[in-house]
Amino acid sequence: MKNLTFNKKILLIIIFSIGFSVLVSFLFIHYLYSKLYVSSIEDSIIHQGKRTASHYHYGELSDEIIEKIQWYNVVSEYEIIVVDDLDELSSYFPYKINYENLIDSHDQSELEEGKYVMKEGFVEELNREILGAIFPIKGDQGLIGFIYIYVPLEAIQDVFSDSIPILLIAGSLFFCFFFLIITRIWKSMFKPLQDLQRLSDQVSIGNYSDIIQTDRQDEIGQLIKAFNQMSLSLGQLEERKKEFTSNIVHELRTPLTYIGGYTEALKQKIYTSPEEATNYLATIQKETDRLSKLINDLVDLNYLQENSYSTNMEPIAIAQLLFDTIDLFEIHIKEKKLHLKLDIEEDLVVLGDSHRIHQVFYNIIDNAIKYSLSSGAILIKLKKVNKAVQFQINNDGIGIPKEDIERIGERFFRSDKARNRTTGGTGLGLSIVKEIVRLHEGKFTISSTQSTGTTITIQLPYLDIEGAEI
Repeated sequence: MKNLTFNKKILLIIIFSIGFSVLVSFLFIHYLYSKLYVSSIEDSIIHQGKRTASHYHYGELSDEIIEKIQWYNVVSEYEIIVVDDLDELSSYFPYKINYENLIDSHDQSELEEGKYVMKEGFVEELNREILGAIFPIKGDQGLIGFIYIYVPLEAIQDVFSDSIPILLIAGSLFFCFFFLIITRIWKSMFKPLQDLQRLSDQVSIGNYSDIIQTDRQDEIGQLIKAFNQMSLSLGQLEERKKEFTSNIVHELRTPLTYIGGYTEALKQKIYTSPEEATNYLATIQKETDRLSKLINDLVDLNYLQENSYSTNMEPIAIAQLLFDTIDLFEIHIKEKKLHLKLDIEEDLVVLGDSHRIHQVFYNIIDNAIKYSLSSGAILIKLKKVNKAVQFQINNDGIGIPKEDIERIGERFFRSDKARNRTTGGTGLGLSIVKEIVRLHEGKFTISSTQSTGTTITIQLPYLDIEGAEI
């Protein structure tokens, strides 16, 4: 059974159902025969036998009475035999039922006690079943005779002879209708499943473009829609993987090319002055630092995305942490002649990992400065909004295209790919920021237009002064 395919199992179930229906129909007809037809004959025999025997209580079984009974035998549908003694019954037909004598010792005892005895069985001479009964006739001095009433039973096919054509026609129509229904259900169930099997084969070899069109709303329809969505998601994931591989190869190739080229130049002493050699060494150092930062950021991001990672949560005076982070960029702000505006509430407390929150501030402020225009403005806000501490930073640099907004924060994704060398970024900073915010059960949003610049908003759960998280 385990080796059978699903459709073969369903076919076996259908065949079993049909067989079961036929069996139930047979049993039902047999029930009608045995319980209704035979029972009605038995009740009639008992009623007629008792009635006949009761006419002769306390009388004698005279020739006149026997003649009346025999006359009744002629006009009745029953065969009636009247005898004075039980031994005489053995000489009347049928004298054997089921190939055994009509009367045995137990039957004789019952009759002598005044009870009637039912007889049912096969009679060879008639080649059919009979149903009968023997009734004792009482006189003044006890039993004076016996009445034997029996009737040959019609065969079951004879009983239902008038109904069989109707049953055959109704049965044929039923099975034709049943076959049509099963065929429709078969196609309805297995055609989508076969399509799913075909699609799964395509997915297994890396083809994620095919989908199954369906307007079904049942479980199979929901399964198809879920599979379509899974296929599309796998396709998108595959594209992202290819892009990720391409990006990381690109990120590694350029610094390695610089390092290899300048190292070979220094090794071959291909330079014109000590200053040029020093510049080569500086470039090697710069590209080495870039590689180191790239590897560290990748390790850090993977570490943050592991389900087993847990933050070191503690109450943080977040305003002071923000001020300390801003101080680290004082030189860069002066170099680009940026105008820094601060709107910070200084008594705010959050429950979080101070090292990771500092990492969030550092990456976001670093990006805001890198992508600001010279002599531009940066606005930093830190306020309590409802039940959250909201950090917001805005710069008036070049805006991010609308189609790139949703992808900000993906690994290695840069909206302006031409700036990756001048800014020195790895394309992982915002990915790390989003993971840290997620681990703190916060929210990260970004908006950007050419007129207002780019705004990043982060909300973290607020902690009241008693240390209870709101």
